[in-house]
Amino acid sequence: MNIQDLLLKDAMIMDLQATTKEAAVDEMVARYKDIGVITDDALYRKDILAREAQSSTGIGEGIAMPHAKDSAVQRATVLFAKSQNGVEYDALDGQPVYLFFMIAAPEGANDTHLQALAGLSSLLINPQLVADLKLAQTPEDVQELFAKAQAAKDAEDAKEEAEEAAKAQAAAATPADEQKPFIVAVTACPTGIAHTYMAEAALKETAAKMGIDIKVETNGSEGVKHQLTADDISRATGVIIAADKKVDMPRFNGKHLLNRPVIDGIKKPAELIQKTLDEEGSIFHATESQASEEASADKKTLWSRIYQDLMNGVSNMLPFVVGGGILMAISFLLEQTVGAHSTTFIFLNSLGNNAFNFLIPVLAAYIAISIGDRPALMPGFVGGYMASQATASVISSDSPAGFLGGLAAGFIAGWVIVGLKKAFKNLPQTLDGLKPILIFPVLGLLIVGFIMFFMVNPVFAQINLWLSTFLTHLGAGNALLLGAILGGMMSVDMGGPFNKAAYTFAIGVFTTTKDGSLMAAVMAGGMVPPLAIAVAATIFKNKFTGSERKQAFANYVLGISFITEGAIPFAATDPLHVIVSSVIGSAIGGGLTQLWQITVPAPHGGIFVAPLANHGLLFVLAVLIGTFVSALILGLWRPVAKEA
Repeated sequence: MNIQDLLLKDAMIMDLQATTKEAAVDEMVARYKDIGVITDDALYRKDILAREAQSSTGIGEGIAMPHAKDSAVQRATVLFAKSQNGVEYDALDGQPVYLFFMIAAPEGANDTHLQALAGLSSLLINPQLVADLKLAQTPEDVQELFAKAQAAKDAEDAKEEAEEAAKAQAAAATPADEQKPFIVAVTACPTGIAHTYMAEAALKETAAKMGIDIKVETNGSEGVKHQLTADDISRATGVIIAADKKVDMPRFNGKHLLNRPVIDGIKKPAELIQKTLDEEGSIFHATESQASEEASADKKTLWSRIYQDLMNGVSNMLPFVVGGGILMAISFLLEQTVGAHSTTFIFLNSLGNNAFNFLIPVLAAYIAISIGDRPALMPGFVGGYMASQATASVISSDSPAGFLGGLAAGFIAGWVIVGLKKAFKNLPQTLDGLKPILIFPVLGLLIVGFIMFFMVNPVFAQINLWLSTFLTHLGAGNALLLGAILGGMMSVDMGGPFNKAAYTFAIGVFTTTKDGSLMAAVMAGGMVPPLAIAVAATIFKNKFTGSERKQAFANYVLGISFITEGAIPFAATDPLHVIVSSVIGSAIGGGLTQLWQITVPAPHGGIFVAPLANHGLLFVLAVLIGTFVSALILGLWRPVAKEA
């Protein structure tokens, strides 16, 4: 697809004014509305943000490609926008975005937007084009640059196809001992866009530098390109699969094969190529079950799969926690003035409680669906609901299995469905339709319900009861230590496994006991890193470059809003100084919240929910002390910056 056909001059924004992700989206959507590309800006914006919620379209290297396909779009269009100072866009590399390509496609466009994304990605892997686009002054400059890039790519593609054919012929005529090492690869990502082609480019470029012949098949939105032939596979020393979706595997039977996420193809091409040359990949056997296939390939570790499944549950549960928790907290604040019998209090409190009633079932359901796909949704949801009910157990108890039981329910439901899929994989084709509508729902629910009722709930109800009792009688010294540990964990990886583990633990306690003391610790710990960086950049100006100081200013807003991720770009470029200083400050902030017995009855919101705390001013003071300690350590320890 020729991207020039979609790049309209009147849709371009050559000096984007926005400084935040949401503002950038709003500015671009407004331009689309002004020129008549969309009829309903609210609908289109909603779909753009819904796509961003799945995963950031900031692909790295200063580029973002937000996209949506809906009924509001009148014609397929790509809006180009350029920011002079960069926008914090939650990009995959943590860096600001300078170039934007917002793709709009009509509802019946037959995946036009994905094709446009693929076309864009294949052009934007050229660093020279990216550099030239950052310097472009007019829409005409942009169109001219893409015209040249497209022509160069078309010529390169034709040359490459010819060279591949010539190589194949030469290889057939050359004695085996005189041939250059040859490997094959397949790249693919879920949407078949940017990462598919970025991995291809990285593998090819690295192979050329290493003196290795490589052929890379791309499984993108435009279909399979550079498809591997039987002869290619036969000649290859080994196979690299850099993919996050299923690809055609039986053809690689008997070959040494490395199966990795597509990001490894981008970030670790030399490692993948060398391991393949050394035949470190496991020999792939196409006749084995899918489970065996995955075991023979080192795509993901067991822990990474568990973490991915857990985060799918947590991320889908959080809106229930945040929405319900904040409304409940507001109701308790209003109760002091309007009374417990007022309509306002009853409405807000019951609404918050209704949201809370769903969070454990939703957690379990989405953990299950991550493991066993859609058939696991219902048994996971019911298993989670059973975990939230004290009566859903063979043993009488005053305590439900709670949050921990919900976690167990999600994993059990997911793996039960995986087991049922394997058990019924050889069902006659005529009965195949019974699996999703009868076999999986009935047997899945029966097995999960049995395990929860007779095994999980009795055990986890006692664990939950013990945890509640332990926290109720926790001494001041132990509470301070626990608060410091949780606060520090929030800064170890700033949104990664340690951060999520601490936050998830605090949520579990909060939902079980309605005690917000540990929520205060993790919230203070999560607010410190971005605030400390902002303060350090303000006080110690010579320790930060001009662009870093501009970027750090936004962390004031991110920090007070409890968005720890604002510190990630700084931690990525200077992990030792930033992470160590942040952990110390966060641990102090988290510990102080427990020393002063602060509770925050809301799971999110940062400074904006401080009025809901029992000691709001002390909560703010704990955050400030942790922030300034961390900022001083960072400012004094960090070396003087060198301007690029």
